Amino acid sequence: MSAAPSSDGARGIPRNRPDWPFYTGLAILGGAYVVLIVALVVADASFTTPSHIAKALASPEIRFAMRLSLLSCTLTALLSLWVAVPTGYLLARHRFPGRRLVNAILDVPIVLPPLVLGISLLILFQTPPGRALQRVVPVTYTVGAVVLAQFVVACAFAVRTMLVTFEQISPRAEQVALTLGCSRAQAFWQVVLPEARRGILTAATLSWARALGEFGPILVFAGATRLRTEVLPTTVFLELSVGNIEAAAAVSLVMIVAALAVLAIARVFGLGTSSEGVL
Repeated sequence: MSAAPSSDGARGIPRNRPDWPFYTGLAILGGAYVVLIVALVVADASFTTPSHIAKALASPEIRFAMRLSLLSCTLTALLSLWVAVPTGYLLARHRFPGRRLVNAILDVPIVLPPLVLGISLLILFQTPPGRALQRVVPVTYTVGAVVLAQFVVACAFAVRTMLVTFEQISPRAEQVALTLGCSRAQAFWQVVLPEARRGILTAATLSWARALGEFGPILVFAGATRLRTEVLPTTVFLELSVGNIEAAAAVSLVMIVAALAVLAIARVFGLGTSSEGVL
């Protein structure tokens, strides 16, 4: 009498193979990119000395750029929230004609090259309506142009964040509030918005950080005039153009620290189930 098969392999079922080669390959691919990012930050830090940073921070031009960057990024983040919260809510909760088109249009600032956005803004304000507006409120090559150039890009990221946030909030509580006599506006302010607070903080911090690094649209649309429209990214450009690499590296390190601090705030206080699709 022949012996019965003693293993799964004998019955034609493949044995379980170890998973470590698969995960090792994933770790190598992902780890290479992580190492590259860390290497970039370490290279900036090693190239810059405390004396270079102190000298850069003592410059009136760089101090002005830091103040303007802080002001413009904060205004951009606030403006982005005013647009992103209602837009994200409408796209997440309602199906209306042209919704897909609107959704696609909102991605345009994300995919377009930055210089193209700057040129487009410049051309927009050379049209008859744009010139008429500038007779009342000058925009081009002013601080307002800096904020507008940052807003065009940063708001798109805020909208995406709020869209994911509202999509992951169950509409059940809002529907219960409506059945209890609340108006749609009351249900939004008292029920939906408190649940979206972590996503709102994430959208604000992301738009702030994105505005901080904006360069191309600002350079084209607002210029890089010292003590007028100069922000930190244009400071790096100006310092490099005159060969002051040490100052450019010092300012770059300041921007890296600021961006990491903002992202840390978003991770600690803003990241939740409502925003995992973005961060």
